[in-house]
Amino acid sequence: MTGETIADPALRAEILARLRRLEPTSRRQFGRMTPHQAICHLSDAFRSMMTPTKISTVASPLPRVVMKWVALRAPMKWPAGVKTMPEVDQEIGGTKPVEFARDRQELEALVERFAAQSSGFQPHPMFGCMTTAEWHRWGWRHMDHHLRQFGV
Repeated sequence: MTGETIADPALRAEILARLRRLEPTSRRQFGRMTPHQAICHLSDAFRSMMTPTKISTVASPLPRVVMKWVALRAPMKWPAGVKTMPEVDQEIGGTKPVEFARDRQELEALVERFAAQSSGFQPHPMFGCMTTAEWHRWGWRHMDHHLRQFGV
């Protein structure tokens, strides 16, 4: 698999540096999340994919293999406004923001753990089963999407 991935130490360091530039007052470019909600959403997403947690699946008009290819390989940014699962939506069932610096530090640790993991991922709610390389690509793209949401 080509493209940015959190398995690459240099690219992981770059995306974590961008995460450290995210502030509670960072202005939203799209979507409804606050910066703090985005941090908790990303943490919930990484955590739920690394552990056997019940998470809703998402129906799509396109086959999963097509959706996965587009999301991981198409040379375009992820679009704004794609609805997330209730378990990782901070306004529904996701982790509620508590303390910004601590929550951001927890996300950094989860990114490191996710990047080191090579098996044991559960199927993605929208894309189904993925290889380790696909998971690491997804991790980078998901982080990038939400950091771009706040201009970092």
